[in-house]
Amino acid sequence: MSERIMQALLCFVLYFSIVVADDPYRFFDWNVTYATIYPLGTPQQGILINGQFPGPDIHSVTNDNLIINVYNSLDVPFLLSWNGIQNRRNSFEDGVYGTTCPIPPGKNFTYILQVKDQIGSFYYFPSLAFHKAAGGFGGIRILSRPLIPVPFPQPAEDYTVLIGDWYKSNHTSNDGLARGIGLVCEVGQVPRSLDEDELCEGGRSNVGVSGGYGGLNKGGQLVVQNLGAVGLVNCGFVSHEWAFLVWLNGFVVVAWVTRDLQQMLDSGHKLPSPDGILINGRGSGATFNVQQGKTYRLRISNVGLQNSLNFRIQGHKMVIVEVEGTHTLQTTFSSLDVHVGQSYSVLVTADQPGQDYYVVVSSRFTNPVLTTTGILRYANSAGSASGPIPGGPTIQIDWSLNQARAIRTNLTASGPRPNPQGSYHYGMINTTKTIRLQNSPGQVNGKQRYAINSVSFIPADTPLKLADYFNIGGVFRVGSISGSPYGGGIYQDTAVMGADYRSFVEIVFENPEDIIQSYHLDGYSFFVVGMDGGTWSEASRSQYNLRDALFRSTTQVYPNSWTAIWIALDNVGMWNLRSEFWARQYLGQQFYLRIYTPSTSLRDEYPIPKNALTCGRAAGRRTRPLV
Repeated sequence: MSERIMQALLCFVLYFSIVVADDPYRFFDWNVTYATIYPLGTPQQGILINGQFPGPDIHSVTNDNLIINVYNSLDVPFLLSWNGIQNRRNSFEDGVYGTTCPIPPGKNFTYILQVKDQIGSFYYFPSLAFHKAAGGFGGIRILSRPLIPVPFPQPAEDYTVLIGDWYKSNHTSNDGLARGIGLVCEVGQVPRSLDEDELCEGGRSNVGVSGGYGGLNKGGQLVVQNLGAVGLVNCGFVSHEWAFLVWLNGFVVVAWVTRDLQQMLDSGHKLPSPDGILINGRGSGATFNVQQGKTYRLRISNVGLQNSLNFRIQGHKMVIVEVEGTHTLQTTFSSLDVHVGQSYSVLVTADQPGQDYYVVVSSRFTNPVLTTTGILRYANSAGSASGPIPGGPTIQIDWSLNQARAIRTNLTASGPRPNPQGSYHYGMINTTKTIRLQNSPGQVNGKQRYAINSVSFIPADTPLKLADYFNIGGVFRVGSISGSPYGGGIYQDTAVMGADYRSFVEIVFENPEDIIQSYHLDGYSFFVVGMDGGTWSEASRSQYNLRDALFRSTTQVYPNSWTAIWIALDNVGMWNLRSEFWARQYLGQQFYLRIYTPSTSLRDEYPIPKNALTCGRAAGRRTRPLV
């Protein structure tokens, strides 16, 4: 048995006073490494788990205890978080920087999770820095316990389908420098891509600069200025803000570089549009094998960085059956919008003639539209996929809004417990508070930032949950973000909002921008009671769905629109509410919701794990005795 597994077993034994002895446990031993990957055909630095990109799936059953030992073989701190896993009474294990200390390079940490009273389709991802743009994500499935009925027959196979937009640029670079790229053109010709080796070959010959320099504009397009400048350009690495026009073998070459993604954001710039879309880590060719006449479950998660995506299969219908742990009415769709951060389960029956069919994923609300394809391959396939790639919706907002409204909770189906999902009559509960959250972009000190209610989040030097637990002052202030927008300019703060334990509140996401938003709340699922265009008002409640609204943890907010959720705040802890548009999250569009109780009962909140890492101002603090 490996040393890391022994460490995980020890941590589990130490933690056993909290874990329910009758619930099964599953051990996972993961090594996180860098490796060169080629998802879009270009070599780049990826983050792998046990040598896999994407990482290994987590298979579990309701109430299982998951003992996940993570060894960080990177040269930087690292954290994993669990999108949709509620970590009941235990935000210490949530795996975001506001709750959990990062795993130092060359060290390990054992997460001890329980998927208490949960079923469904979720995923994990690296939450620190901009690691999510390099991989490190994988699927999570929680099956129902054997005696709990599931409202559809057992599928022939159960596939994880991780889709997401992707950049060819590295998420970060070890040397802090960036790689050259370019275009080559002649008067009257269409520019062609210039291979980096071509540019380097010319650069080694001390190619003279003739034309000037420039940078990227707000749209990510190259702008060249100061024509007539003369000088030399060294091939290889220069600042991302400069561009050069050089003569190379009779052609005019526009040579410039882009920094890595995190450096672009740190230097105050927006990211350009993604370069492509991946299906299970591949830019094309991901394959799903089926047998004619059988039905398959696809667990589709959008693990990308910013784009809503549409998923469809040539010649096949999809029956939606589950969304982020909630069994749904079984509605049939020919294509499905999956917004960033969201997860869906669909059933697909192989009811077409035996051949290959396109699996298509395309971006929504973008120009241009990004598209990639995989293959649904019949066991008796008579040939390759043929015909035009099936089209899907592109910029139509109403289409997506109507589809979202059509996906509803199956009130008669059992969830993680035997009682029907509809036995909780949320529409009969009076809300005690309304929280209105409005997103906005802006500049702070000349750099791009994003905010909620005008507050752009900045991390503290200590995880907020540890500061709360150890009563360390000066780390954060409850109430540092308002419960409603006030319209002022953006400012930076470590935003924490307080809310009463066991209260039932209404949260309204207001999006006055021209792009779609997607929000996630750790530790909870909520009822998506309404969404519409325009400005929310109290009169908007008349159109709420108070009977069978979808119960989930991630919701979209359409451009110039609002989305309202109702939520029972019954999970004590420090919980991250964030934009799933990862650059916006990184640049401040997030805050923490502190659900507090003075009670020390284990019925309300678990104590800090015995193996918890301490850092920042909490470094060296004792967690709790071993006995």
